Amino acid sequence: MDFTEIVYEKKDSVAKIRIDRADRYNAFTAITLAEMFDAFRDSWADKSIAVVVLTGVGEKAFCTGGDQKTKDDSGYGKGKATFDLLEAHGQLINIIRAIPKPVIAMVNGFAIGGGNVLQVVCDLSIAADSAKFGQAGPKVGSFDAGFGTSYLARLVGERKAREIWYLCRQYTAQEALEMGLINKVVPQADLEKEVDKWCQEIIAKAPTAISYIKASFNADTDHITGYNTMSKHAVDLYYRTDEAHEGVAAFIEKRSPDFSKFRV
Repeated sequence: MDFTEIVYEKKDSVAKIRIDRADRYNAFTAITLAEMFDAFRDSWADKSIAVVVLTGVGEKAFCTGGDQKTKDDSGYGKGKATFDLLEAHGQLINIIRAIPKPVIAMVNGFAIGGGNVLQVVCDLSIAADSAKFGQAGPKVGSFDAGFGTSYLARLVGERKAREIWYLCRQYTAQEALEMGLINKVVPQADLEKEVDKWCQEIIAKAPTAISYIKASFNADTDHITGYNTMSKHAVDLYYRTDEAHEGVAAFIEKRSPDFSKFRV
């Protein structure tokens, strides 16, 4: 399979999907998401694959969400991709949850915004000690009213989830571990080795049993899929507002946004 914005490799029953946009802190475009979706479909179909690892190229960023430079007054464009970014992001979340194999987020740096949502919906998350986590929606005129909020609250508790979204702070890997956002923190140099160790432990287990366990966990939170679909349509409309435009402009101009005139 030929990809331009991800690196996809399979070895020893493990598939690794790496976002390959290090120059943009692994921020994704609609094309990135479409390629990731295709890689997950291939991993699903390949009976030799037992675990999928999701990560980013380099040591600076796992993923920092949607690339703000691809945004215009109507929201994110889709470029040459079949679906726009919001639709593609929703489909990627769905396949991460639906694939009957564990998905491990290997967080090698910043996991911010839509990037943090991606690691949230993975089955397990292992981070380098240099990783940072957080949401940025209200800072850049965006939001996630689906898995990024409801499922996040399942992981860290509703009080903490509200803090993460309302304040848009960034949290260290150790802080993320303590709040239940991730499973393990290791030195950057040991990250890939640690993830491979977890993969091998999973590979040694009965695959059908693992797939049923994942389906059972998902059954309790599948209702969030409806919220996620509603959120996609709501945020698509929101991106057309002056308030959202101010968030994008401030980000691109590297200044603090001024939302005071929208506080009516």
